[in-house]
Amino acid sequence: MIDPAFLDELARFDASLQRRVESRLQGQQQSTAVGEGLTFSDHRRYSPGDDTRRIDWRVYARTEELYVKQYEAERNLTVHVLVDASASMDYPDRDDPAHKFEYAAKLGLGFAVLAAADHNDFRVSLVGDTFERIDRDRSTFGEVRRLLDTFNETTPSGEADLARACEDYASTIDSKSLVFVASDCLDDPGAIEAGIRALSKNDVTLAQVLSPAERDPPVQGDTIFSDPERERERRTYFGNRVRRQYRDRLTGHRDAVEAAADRTGTRYVGVDTGTDFFDAFAAAWVE
Repeated sequence: MIDPAFLDELARFDASLQRRVESRLQGQQQSTAVGEGLTFSDHRRYSPGDDTRRIDWRVYARTEELYVKQYEAERNLTVHVLVDASASMDYPDRDDPAHKFEYAAKLGLGFAVLAAADHNDFRVSLVGDTFERIDRDRSTFGEVRRLLDTFNETTPSGEADLARACEDYASTIDSKSLVFVASDCLDDPGAIEAGIRALSKNDVTLAQVLSPAERDPPVQGDTIFSDPERERERRTYFGNRVRRQYRDRLTGHRDAVEAAADRTGTRYVGVDTGTDFFDAFAAAWVE
């Protein structure tokens, strides 16, 4: 399970990334500082995690309810996070820090945290054969914490259809945005290309998340391999020759996914869940 303390670690890590974040987003948004130059837009109810400096105390004096001020310039970039929740992401065991779904979820939460820190909107969805939006349209740190609980309560299942999921999701984006997709991409590269092409009017990052045990299976000899999405099994003798063939095919598949990303103008990041999370996150955000 994702430890909530991870968000505190990420908050400390955020400071070291801030300069690089600003260069990444330069030209995509106006000033994000509260103060001069921002135009008041509206009020909304206070949510845990909101900046208390934005509470309108005059409104509180009249209504005895907490509202925060919103400004036109503070919400002009939307970060969309799509996390693959298909059955193949439920690997290895859930208590393993290299678990693909949890690692991908943490990457997505990192994007949401940086969006909230820069006073931008974020949207978070699970994807399988289509997408399921799980945020409540509240781009706050309190909402990030709730999303962490939602991820912890989610058991990856079903078969992925990244093409359909991304195509369906693309129709909901109504302005140029930053889109982060985290998936193991264990699908036909052509289907993956179709999916990310549908999102390509935006700034898209595709993180292919694979575990060390997938890159180099820790088995030898007579072995049964299972496909959790199609519920199929294959028995084989996993010796040195088959291991080499497996590695070559996996490398070829990763190269094909990266080439598909390149053709659509998508940033591709290969993520090994056995590596330090913050190193992987820094690469996914600013590489």
